[in-house]
Amino acid sequence: MVLHDVIRKIAQNWQLQLHHMIAAMRYKPEIILGFTLIELLVTISIAAILLGVAIPSFITTIDSNRLATITNEFVTALNMARSEAIKRGMQVTVVRKGATSGEWQSGWDVFLDSDGNNAFNDDADSTLCEAGEDCLLRTYESLPSGYTLSTGNSTYEDYASYSPSGMSTVVVGDTFTLCSSSGSNKPRRTITINATGRPRINATPGTCP
Repeated sequence: MVLHDVIRKIAQNWQLQLHHMIAAMRYKPEIILGFTLIELLVTISIAAILLGVAIPSFITTIDSNRLATITNEFVTALNMARSEAIKRGMQVTVVRKGATSGEWQSGWDVFLDSDGNNAFNDDADSTLCEAGEDCLLRTYESLPSGYTLSTGNSTYEDYASYSPSGMSTVVVGDTFTLCSSSGSNKPRRTITINATGRPRINATPGTCP
């Protein structure tokens, strides 16, 4: 009986140990993930440095893209006027909007100038482009706030006109300056129109009014 009892106790002990081993294998402790205060402060500091470097560069890129877009739209209007004048055998004029001569940031219109007076004339009825009246080909909205487009002298301060030959109706060139802020050595675009009316773009920084 004594030997039998000893064997039974040993078997019970082994069974208990096996049970504990199986339970331990099944148990998965909960892992708590997170940041320490130091890690959080370091992360915030790095993010602030990166934002300080990236944001000015991003703003500069946006400004440069806007300057390029506006410049291309204005040059497109001039080229369109010249092309339509040749195609239709009639003077086509690009006229600024707004009340101030020499300032084009309020937008501009391209139209068939039937009487050649460099001003858009329409009888304001429901029938457009009637015989003897001007015909609007395209209109351009005002520039974004803060952007200016101005002429260098009086040649193109109010309009740019092209004759049926494709030549400018004036023989003196002019330079338009597009800016987003005033000061010296500022990002800008200049559109120089030569004596024949052909535009040329320059992206060199310079003085903005």
